[in-house]
Amino acid sequence: MQGEAKLEQRVVETAEKLLSKRKAVTALDVLTGIGWLTDNVVDAWHRGRVPVLTAALSVPPEKLTFALNALQRWAKGKALESTEIEHVGATRDRTPLKAASGELAGLEPLFRTQWIMPGLSEAKRAQVVARQKKAPDLIVSVALKDWLCADCGGTGDLLFFENEKSYCLDCADLDHLVFLPSGDTALTRRAKKASRLSAVVIRFNRSRKRSERQGLLVEDAALRSAEEQCLADEDVRERRRGRDRERRAREDVEFTARFFAAITAMFPGCPPERARAIAEHAGLRGSGRVGRSAAGRELAERAVFLAVVASIRHLDTDYDDLLMAGVERQAARDRIHPAIEAVLDRWRS
Repeated sequence: MQGEAKLEQRVVETAEKLLSKRKAVTALDVLTGIGWLTDNVVDAWHRGRVPVLTAALSVPPEKLTFALNALQRWAKGKALESTEIEHVGATRDRTPLKAASGELAGLEPLFRTQWIMPGLSEAKRAQVVARQKKAPDLIVSVALKDWLCADCGGTGDLLFFENEKSYCLDCADLDHLVFLPSGDTALTRRAKKASRLSAVVIRFNRSRKRSERQGLLVEDAALRSAEEQCLADEDVRERRRGRDRERRAREDVEFTARFFAAITAMFPGCPPERARAIAEHAGLRGSGRVGRSAAGRELAERAVFLAVVASIRHLDTDYDDLLMAGVERQAARDRIHPAIEAVLDRWRS
């Protein structure tokens, strides 16, 4: 069928890009790359908020099964080495996680497989395996509303969520750690490496509907050691930062050009100046827009499509006026859907 052939092409193209970049591929990587999974969903799964990963996928079971079987066929065709992996939670006891259950239980082995590029050096292969085995970070959240610790009944500005319960840092055995705000990459990297125990601090952004990193909890001695190292090589790191800024500027130009090409290939009737504006807007660094997502950076078809739809929604319909008039978000989207489809049809021709 045409739909299955198109889906298999998406899976294969995404897997090829991941293999070239990471030298290994997993089912989670591919599902995230094609836009079926988001970082927020995977994070919720790691933290125990989603007991089974497939339950959070709004994809028909037969479609998910076909996609993962297509991934397995591709891996066999490439003669990739398969190794078994284990997914563990971002919890203190590192509870093993289940990706599939029920009618999809047969897919669990595919979720527990990592396909590795053959012919890697021993050192590179060890690096790839170690990256996959690395347990997810412990997560501490900034409290946005009143709450009580499940153990002591206390509260605080930060909480640790585990097994559907919230705990204060004292009861979570994280109270001896100190907070290091985000901003200095070298300091954060060195402090985390030196700290035997650490946790990422996040805050949920209601307007963007996603969690955003605020900093890191690390041991005090590790932070002091990292600060001393950073002071010793500040000049070197400043020169490196200058080179990195130049490289990122070049990457942004290249990314915008590729995003523009993807838009015009999918919608040849889209005016060139509009396609370029969409590409620049979607790919703005640090914006949180679809172009900066993993799927967007890999130019997944759905990410490009969503960027185009977003532009039409705001510029070619009365969607914003409806929101300002108090119309509920989903009702406003339903009302403008025919107008969006009309523009898409014109641009497809």
